[in-house]
Amino acid sequence: MTTSLNLREKPVRSPCVSLCALDIDDICMGCQRTGDEISRWGKMTNEERREVLQQVNARARKQGVFS
Repeated sequence: MTTSLNLREKPVRSPCVSLCALDIDDICMGCQRTGDEISRWGKMTNEERREVLQQVNARARKQGVFS
């Protein structure tokens, strides 16, 4: 269910850093999203995007991108 607040909410920005290269596990080495997450980003709700960003954060920490 969408509320009027959600209709005025700005879209969650993409984590893309313009270093696009998928590794053997289909994870972008620049933004840490999967190929599927990248292709679906434009159609995702803000809630879905925030979930992906949490996964991106976890992947980055696991890879040692940041601590």
